[in-house]
Amino acid sequence: MQYKKFKDGISLSRLGMGAMRLPVKSSDAEIDYEKAKAIIDAGMKSGINYYDTAYVYHGGKSEEFLGEALKAYPRDSFYVADKYNLQAQPDFERQFSEQLRRLQMDHIDFYLLHGIQDNFAEEILNNGCIEYFDKLKQEGKIRYLGFSFHGSPQMLERIIQAYPWDFAQMQLNYYDWYCGNAKTFYEMLELAGIPVMVMEPVHGGMLANLRQEAADILQRLDSSFSQASWAMRWVMDHPQVQVVLSGMSDPAQLADNVRTFDQAKPLTDCEYAAIREAAQLQYAAVAVACTGCRYCCPNCPMGLDIPLLLRAYNEAKIGGAWRLTSVLALLEEKRPASCIECGACTKHCPQSFDIPGYMNEMKHMMNR
Repeated sequence: MQYKKFKDGISLSRLGMGAMRLPVKSSDAEIDYEKAKAIIDAGMKSGINYYDTAYVYHGGKSEEFLGEALKAYPRDSFYVADKYNLQAQPDFERQFSEQLRRLQMDHIDFYLLHGIQDNFAEEILNNGCIEYFDKLKQEGKIRYLGFSFHGSPQMLERIIQAYPWDFAQMQLNYYDWYCGNAKTFYEMLELAGIPVMVMEPVHGGMLANLRQEAADILQRLDSSFSQASWAMRWVMDHPQVQVVLSGMSDPAQLADNVRTFDQAKPLTDCEYAAIREAAQLQYAAVAVACTGCRYCCPNCPMGLDIPLLLRAYNEAKIGGAWRLTSVLALLEEKRPASCIECGACTKHCPQSFDIPGYMNEMKHMMNR
């Protein structure tokens, strides 16, 4: 495992484990403890020492699971990242106390303001949480304070100036760099000298399952690397990047990532050009670049599986409306026509997608 020096003499594994997509039991969304614990154990054995969770992951059970799973290891052999979620529980003192209880720990190594978006950024800047978390940092209950971000460049500049942050977390992958605004965000953080923790390096799995034309480009470069590995190596090549998070939900994903992060193999100019071409081909095929984070789902009053429906929407936009026949397998009340266009999903979407609009379009596509 490769490591990179952070601050205060500590080194972090370049590969970090995200606890947002832990394996679940087939019957419901309950974490499959045995399978998830096996992944944590394998991660520790491979040298991963950075574990990222949040108050809302797996309905709050991610923190409980991670705390229990890591009890078997010395507390100084790993670092835990956790997050304050304003929308889930505005009372930051209460939320932090509950997080320590769930984790069964007396401090949190890396603490973030979670998923800041423009629509609530001013509230989180002015509700006193930053001052409170800074106080906890002085007391040793938080080691490093940062934020994760899903807003505009203008708001990112506002956040950067608000506090001497120890780190920031952003969505960074070659698709968003060449086809989105990730380059702008990264360069702003680089200019500010803020270390970057990366989320969504394979864009919610999309870059591990490319359309054939894009996949062929990478295959011709070197068939020994998986599609996910090309995405990870591209991210790792950026000097401001400290840790690359991966939400590994099965042993095969872990093994492939460990192989990638066990070696330092910078990309060549030719490889960069090929990856850019693959990104542009993929972009042409994707209607809605949903990462499947599922932040929208708990807030949908109709209980729709929005990421699943958006995948069907993309397939229909690329291959024709007939592909929406898969949606007919769902109960009628779980189909796009059940959307009441309340907008709760868009409010909680890190990408601010017009989800009600897509649901409405899909409804009409299905009625043709």
